[in-house]
Amino acid sequence: MRWLLPEHIEDVLPAEAARIEALRRAILDLFGGRGYELVMPPLLEYLESLLTGTGHDLDLRTFKLVDQLSGRMMGVRADITPQVARIDAHLLNRRGVTRLCYCGSVLHARPATPTALREPVQIGAEIYGDAGIGSDLEIQRLLIRSLALAKVKGARMDIGHVAVFRAIVRAAGIAGEQERGLFEALQRKDLPELRALAKRVGGRTREALLLLPELYGDARVLGIAARRLPPLPELKRALATLRALARACTIPASFDLAELRGYHYHSGVVFDAYCDGVPGPVARGGRYDEVGKAFGRARPATGFSIELRELAAVTGIRPWQAKRKK
Repeated sequence: MRWLLPEHIEDVLPAEAARIEALRRAILDLFGGRGYELVMPPLLEYLESLLTGTGHDLDLRTFKLVDQLSGRMMGVRADITPQVARIDAHLLNRRGVTRLCYCGSVLHARPATPTALREPVQIGAEIYGDAGIGSDLEIQRLLIRSLALAKVKGARMDIGHVAVFRAIVRAAGIAGEQERGLFEALQRKDLPELRALAKRVGGRTREALLLLPELYGDARVLGIAARRLPPLPELKRALATLRALARACTIPASFDLAELRGYHYHSGVVFDAYCDGVPGPVARGGRYDEVGKAFGRARPATGFSIELRELAAVTGIRPWQAKRKK
């Protein structure tokens, strides 16, 4: 049948569209009231610009095509965050702190999960130009407020910090293929592989790497980490940041020091937000200071994006409905 849509692509019918639009308006109003300026990046960009500083994962998720005007490769955005970083770095070019927000569709070459759509609607907020923990706290509070505004049930958060693993391997001089193998074993939570790879490193480093998968749970794991991991300056700073986030978090939070999502993209805190009724994360974010540097203008950055269609499916907001004509 010629009118069938591709797999994992769906129309948005009136009831769902009303919920999405009501939630979009409410969240953007929240962002605007907090001083975040709305930007609207293009759906298509030249591939090298679209993927700058984002790592291999986003490359695999990006649809690619040839521009008929220039002959150059273009991509359909799979994530809006790198585009907003480019806008901050090159178009706005401000010296001080900049707060930006956005909302739009993205397209994935492959679904993120077996049940996920390939055309999510992404809404998010970003802070540029502030490397302090204050901006991490502000972003966490804004995300929690967004979930409260959506009136979802069971909101909770998983928080990690990529600098924990990074500090351990760099202090031990581990790099290249060896670092990549350890990273992949931790990401997969493949403990036998991790033990096999850790045999090749020094005793204190080996102990630290094997401890990381055990450091999952409530804020008490941060105290265990402080006592048992090497007293490295970068690692101490990461744990101090996580403790501050734990104190400020007003929804249930768990901490995972082996969480390395976006390791080649993020530079600090990473977090996923969940709520009842949605099988996976409904929002994701963290600190990504290196992306601005990749665009030629080093700018500290932190933010989050919400999958608006999934959040709208469980929102308690009453959608606007058009009045029927008599």
